[in-house]
Amino acid sequence: MTNNFNFYAPTEVVFGKDTHKETGAYVKKYGGTKILIAYGSERVFRTGLMDEITDSLKKEALTYEFLGEVVPNPHLSKVYEGIELGRKMQADFLLAVGGGSVIDTAKAVAYGLAEPEEDVWTLFEHTRTARKCFPVASVLTIAAAGSETSMGAVITNEKTKEKRAYDDNLSRPRFAIMNPELTLSLSDYQTESGCVDIMMHTMERYFTNGGNMEITDSIAEGLLRTVITNAQILHNHPQDYHARAEIMWAGSHQHKKGHVLQGDAKCVLL
Repeated sequence: MTNNFNFYAPTEVVFGKDTHKETGAYVKKYGGTKILIAYGSERVFRTGLMDEITDSLKKEALTYEFLGEVVPNPHLSKVYEGIELGRKMQADFLLAVGGGSVIDTAKAVAYGLAEPEEDVWTLFEHTRTARKCFPVASVLTIAAAGSETSMGAVITNEKTKEKRAYDDNLSRPRFAIMNPELTLSLSDYQTESGCVDIMMHTMERYFTNGGNMEITDSIAEGLLRTVITNAQILHNHPQDYHARAEIMWAGSHQHKKGHVLQGDAKCVLL
């Protein structure tokens, strides 16, 4: 373990059954009053999840509006739509209800609202660095990308066909509500796709040219074994809560185990 590194993991994780019913209390705890809620599919309404979340917001006298139809590999046009909606409603907090694409969209909107004089896409072009970002939080509905506790966001510009990432600690979510029960309605394909996503992100950080760190390599190996074992369980027993809990927690840890950046031999924990 020869490399210098910084470890920063400020996101409060609220893990377990029925935790989504506490969303309003946590939004209030972190200063939110006017909430822009981003989501993807109508599944969050069909299952009754969104009603339970908004009930918790109402309980805390918080107001909200919706930014829906976020798609996988989220689009820049949806980010611009969210920025415009957020300005009109004077939003001060972004809440993502969904997976990585929804959370990444919320992060990008949060950057845009915090610096309205700038084009948010210039962050993803890496022509400038963010100075501010509105607070973001999430209620996770699929274990996959790990965006619920990470500093990163990936957005696709449909016009230029570019898919770009921007990483900054400013966008780390204030909290992540992680209730494995919320993944029970996922199809087998969605569940297993999420498991593959977790494994791929882990292996990207495991196979590096910059040297090894035994503890982080061991964490990665354990994480991969955990995902493989529990993905097989969920394929045969999709209602297994324990297996879904293991997968969800593994998904958040894929970004915490660290990786070595090629070229500068600096270890960074995401």
